[in-house]
Amino acid sequence: MDDVPQIDAAPVSSTRALAVFAPHTLALLFPLNALAFVATGPHRGWVSALFLVPVFGSVWLDAKSGPETRQPSARIPAGPFDALLLILVGLQFANVLLLARMLHGVGVLRADVLVAMVVVGSSSAWSGIVVAHELVHRPGRVWQTLGRLILCTVVYEHFSTEHVRGHHLRVGTEADPATARFGESFRHFYARTVPAQFRSAWRLEAKRLGDPDMKWYDRRLLRSRVVHGVVAEGAIAVAIAVLAGPAAIVAHVLQAWWASRALEVVNYFEHWGLRRESKRVLPMHSWDTHSRFTYYALTGLSRHADHHAFASRPYQQLRVWEESPKLPKGYLAMFPLVLGRNARFQSLMTEELRRRRLGPFVHAESSPAVSA
Repeated sequence: MDDVPQIDAAPVSSTRALAVFAPHTLALLFPLNALAFVATGPHRGWVSALFLVPVFGSVWLDAKSGPETRQPSARIPAGPFDALLLILVGLQFANVLLLARMLHGVGVLRADVLVAMVVVGSSSAWSGIVVAHELVHRPGRVWQTLGRLILCTVVYEHFSTEHVRGHHLRVGTEADPATARFGESFRHFYARTVPAQFRSAWRLEAKRLGDPDMKWYDRRLLRSRVVHGVVAEGAIAVAIAVLAGPAAIVAHVLQAWWASRALEVVNYFEHWGLRRESKRVLPMHSWDTHSRFTYYALTGLSRHADHHAFASRPYQQLRVWEESPKLPKGYLAMFPLVLGRNARFQSLMTEELRRRRLGPFVHAESSPAVSA
């Protein structure tokens, strides 16, 4: 590796600590927009559509965002950053519950149902799954349980098992279903990774319980975290369907799908085309972005290289590594590129890999073909 990034170890005044923390409150944008939506509905169609503006406007803001490359301070107090996580956890649960209340007894064919998919689903992705990702990596059962409960609200609890015990060990290898191959389109990646990640999580838990090939009816699976997650997700869905009706359960499923699909778009570009030959995961095995908007709105997720190299480091302490490959845009601004112009996405990513001699260019100068 190159020289390890140096962080500021000097004492931090209260004023300085507040100035460092304040921009991180941008992470409240998506859940507060969703809270306003679910707390004031049902809406007329045109009113409902107004809540889409912050969601799609954030993509534009991310595309225009300047860089944030300052290294963190080692002496910054952790309390405010932990409190922000707890607020985001509470907002996630509140939004899911209030969505069901808002749509109680109304018809399925409402604009609110489709808008909820985007507005609540985006909040569940950026301030739900992203926070859950932070929490399942933290030591301590309480933090990890909160992360798992958030994932239950998006029907993706198995991610907590596969991501921590599977992806982090196998990233950048053929054995990792969450690493997108060089030349792989998002459509192919999505169809491959979703069932493969669930199978991997199931097998990891079966192995922990004594037999990776145990049958689905084996009594030992009653202690499987994946089974617990499936049961909890099913219980939430049944409760919403019974207590709030068909529109509520349709909206719940749609927001969960939107959020988990957003997660897989992120998984797709975070390691696209990278290949690891070393035993240790290095910063060069993950894509980073310097986007200021991404860094603050997504609780430090943009510094993914440092996260993979040092998975237990809290989000406010994640560092910038110059040796990691850099995405052409911020995380949110990557979505139109991945989903709408995938050939262009692959071309830009290939250029960066070639420039840094990573992925397929580690040992060769020639450029492999890029699929559409």
